[in-house]
Amino acid sequence: MAPDVYIENLSEHVGKEVKIYGWVYNKRSSGKIRFVLVRDGTGILQCVMVKGETPDEVFDKYDLLTQETSLIVTGIVNEDKRAPGGYELHIKDIQIIHIAQDYPITPKEHGIDFLMDHRHLWLRSRRPNAILRIRHRLVKAIRDFFDSKGFVLIDAPILTPAACEGTTTLFETDYFDLGKAYLSQSGQLYVEAAAMAFGKVYCFGPTFRAEKSKTRRHLTEFWMVEPEVAFYELEDIMNLAEEFVEYIVARVLETSKKEFEVLERNTEPLEKIKRPFPRISYNEAVEILRKNGVDFQWGNDFGNTDETIISQQFEKPVMVHHYPAAVKAFYMKRDPNDETYALAFDMLAPEGYGEIIGGSQREDDYDTLLKRIKEHNLPVEAFDWYLDLRKYGSVPHSGFGLGVERTLAWICGLDHVRETIPFPRMIYRIKP
Repeated sequence: MAPDVYIENLSEHVGKEVKIYGWVYNKRSSGKIRFVLVRDGTGILQCVMVKGETPDEVFDKYDLLTQETSLIVTGIVNEDKRAPGGYELHIKDIQIIHIAQDYPITPKEHGIDFLMDHRHLWLRSRRPNAILRIRHRLVKAIRDFFDSKGFVLIDAPILTPAACEGTTTLFETDYFDLGKAYLSQSGQLYVEAAAMAFGKVYCFGPTFRAEKSKTRRHLTEFWMVEPEVAFYELEDIMNLAEEFVEYIVARVLETSKKEFEVLERNTEPLEKIKRPFPRISYNEAVEILRKNGVDFQWGNDFGNTDETIISQQFEKPVMVHHYPAAVKAFYMKRDPNDETYALAFDMLAPEGYGEIIGGSQREDDYDTLLKRIKEHNLPVEAFDWYLDLRKYGSVPHSGFGLGVERTLAWICGLDHVRETIPFPRMIYRIKP
């Protein structure tokens, strides 16, 4: 009996008979030779049928094969540098499982709206397949980094009683007899509590922002990893972010060479992502904008175009720190030397991709935090548990959040974050 084998493992079976379970990716014929490209999720394999060598009843099945027909192919594995993946299969038998009818995504060009409407099928194509494989490895690298440093994974709730990043971007729902609940904008407040119990923690999960934004950097549902460390101040958390990004980029480069080739991504810029990263203050970033002809008003937050201009000045991610406190969240600690500024930083990816990390030192004083909550017109009763953290052994602590989709868009060199997640959610799309 021929063993069942995945295409990615064919190198272990050269000269042997195997079975491949998969789908027809494409087919073509040349005289007495017929080629069937079969994909199985791990790769694409060229399968060969030769008139007079392949049994006639098997050879005749070629005409029945349509794009995405599911089948089992049995044959002998040969090494062939010219074939996709470097191996081909000389067919001995084909068992058809299901003949696909008029598959809508053909090898021709399709518009992005058509492809997004058929995202459930587009995932089978080479480009999205490559992107999501890189995403898988990026996620693994993220987990490996924090796990190797002794961080404890804490799963923060998705339903929350109050805002974390401002009240204007909340998805709201009724929560039984308890009033309103909201989809989480961030797990940060909860991992702050966990950091007081475990020292160094991280959460990793979906977050939601009801922003009416149509930019290429925005999704309404996205994934974020958020570490939090007790006794860390701003400089400490910036150092951690720098080490973290260097690590995950190196790991993805190491594990995804084939996928980058599919995407035609020039990886030379990624190979330069080595510490130390440049660090500039908000004021220095403003000067960069003004020198580049931007009429930027001090005190504003940076928009997408501003971030692009700033990041294009550097080959590595640039860390912008000491933002005006007025444009940052209520929980960020202010600079004791000048309370105009928050002890906050953003990391902007190079090549014009903008912010991938936002972080800060957190306010650890009870009275100050209570004052900030009131200044932001937030309900104090919803934050009573958060204030407790400043009553029972408060310490300096810091953390950051990295958006997986924006980071993946940069690493893959993509124009839009909608390609970085299996089923994107945007203000104009919730299907499929």
